[in-house]
Order: sequence, then structure tokens, then C-alpha cells
Amino acid sequence: MAAGRRAAGRARECGGTGAAASAGDEGAAFAGSEGSTGSQGNAGSEGNAGSSAAAEPLAPRVALWPALGTVYRAQLSRARVARIPLLFVATFQSIGIMILMRGVVDSGDGAEARAVVAGSAVLVVAFVALNLLAQHFGQLRAGGGLDHYATLPVPAAAVALGTAAAYASFTVPGVVVTAVAGGLLYQLPLGGLWVLLAVVPLAGAALAGLGAALGLLAPRPELATLCGQLGMSAALLLGVLPAERLPEPARWLREPLPSTYGVDALAGALRPSPDWGAVAANLAVCAAVGAAALALATWAYRRAALR
Repeated sequence: MAAGRRAAGRARECGGTGAAASAGDEGAAFAGSEGSTGSQGNAGSEGNAGSSAAAEPLAPRVALWPALGTVYRAQLSRARVARIPLLFVATFQSIGIMILMRGVVDSGDGAEARAVVAGSAVLVVAFVALNLLAQHFGQLRAGGGLDHYATLPVPAAAVALGTAAAYASFTVPGVVVTAVAGGLLYQLPLGGLWVLLAVVPLAGAALAGLGAALGLLAPRPELATLCGQLGMSAALLLGVLPAERLPEPARWLREPLPSTYGVDALAGALRPSPDWGAVAANLAVCAAVGAAALALATWAYRRAALR
């Protein structure tokens, strides 16, 4: 009996050990299967993530008009504090020129008086949009500021046009004040001054495009500043002085100047009985010249940003 109980005990011990061993083997196998499944799942998920990351497209480029509005607002807020004092300088400069010319030009319905007032008003646009914008882009090119704009997903035209539009916007108060003061000083009719609503943006676009192109094409910022000042001097001499008083070579130089057609349109609107057909023709030519100048500025920006 005792021998039988000992044999049964040994059998139970052997059975328990075997069950424990088999349970351990099953756990190891389950763990192994989980590990292999997990590794396969991780490998598959990593492969899927890599393929999805590789197949994911880049962010699309911003359209022209939204990008243009963004650049315009950014430049307008950035340059507001620095450009307002310069706008006062440009306005006072133009008013001072009209006061000086008052001693040699008769008041009333005269072509010379209209030319002085219209040229002085557009000179405010030339000072800000041509001279200052040429300096701005010249400094951006020299200091590497164009690299920042080149990395943005915006069209090149948006950067050039938005900056030019922001600078041209600063000229609106000065042009209005100069035109009203000149009309009162030379006793000209002021009923046609609403033409400034077209003259300022068109002449501003033309002169700003020219100023941007000069600043971007100049190899050094000093040359950009010099070109901007020479352009403003040309707008002063060929715009403020009556065309009848200019020698023949100077008249030839006056024709391709972008501000010429804005001056002629504003001078025609200051007549007692304006010829609106001639005013519209000058505005159309000013718009065409402005489009060409802005296209030149866009090309100059691409050329400077990719070098």
C-alpha cells in the first residue's frame, strides 16, 4: 500500500512538471508569435508610413492675388513708420518747387501753370515709388533679404508687385495735398482732380516698377541709390518744366519716361473744359507703360533671387 501511494505521488509530480513545462512552452510560443506578429506589424506600419511620407505631395504654391495681398499688407505695415516722414519731405519738396516756379509762370488758364502743378504732384510719386523703392530693393539684394522671399511659396510677381503697391500707396495723401495747393496757388479749376484716382495708381505702378527694376539690377546698393536719384531728377526736370520750354533732345527723353503720361493726363484735367478723350488716351498709355515696368521688375526679381 505504501509502495503504491509513493508510485502515485511520483506520477502526479511527473505529470505536474510536464504540465508546467508544456504551459511554459505554450507561453513562449505565444510570446514568440506575438513578437513575430508585432515585428511584422511594425515593419509593415513603418513601410506604410515611409511610403505615405514619400508619396505625400508638397504644399501647393499660393495663388497670385492672395499672395499679392499678403505681401502688400506686410510691406505696408512694415514701412508705415519709416516712410511717413519721407512722405512729408516729398510733399513739402513739391510744394516748394511750385512756390519757386510761381515767380516765372503766370497763373490762370495757362499750359505752363498746369504743367507745373501736374508735374509737382506726380513728383511725389516719383520720390517715393521710384527713388525709395530702388534703394529698398538694392539693400535687400546686398543684405541677402531676397533669400527670405525666395524660400516662400509665393510667385515672384507677388513679391515685386506687392512691394511696389505698398510704396505707391504712401504717395496718395501727398499727391492730393500738392494738387489742391497747386490749383489754389495758380488759380486753376479743381473740378477735374478726381482724375487723381486713376493717375496715382497708374503712375505709381509705372514708377514703382521702374524703381524696383533699378534696385534689383544694380550690382551694388550705392548704384541703386544713384539710379533712383537720377530717375527722380529726370521726373523733376522733364515733368515739372513745361514741354514747350524744353529743347528737342529733352522732349525725346520725356516720351519714354513713365511719369510723363500721368503728368499729361492730370494737366489735361486741370483745364476749364478738359478734353476727356485725350485724358483717357494718356491714362491708357500710362497703364501700358506701367504694365511693362512691373513685368520688368518681376523679371529682375527672378534674376536677382536665383543668382
